[in-house]
Amino acid sequence: MNFMLAGFIGGWELILILAVVLLLFGSKKLPELAKGLGQGIKEFKRASRDAVDEITHGK
Repeated sequence: MNFMLAGFIGGWELILILAVVLLLFGSKKLPELAKGLGQGIKEFKRASRDAVDEITHGK
């Protein structure tokens, strides 16, 4: 977890956020939502890495 967020989000806050997400999306949509979020993060990291490589190597 991000170091700066660790000071603001504790255990109870995280549980509360997860409970609200569960209520909003339901238990059947939760795995699909998590999968989409994971793919989005993966794509963002790949694009960031490609941009840094392009800037540093001048492709």
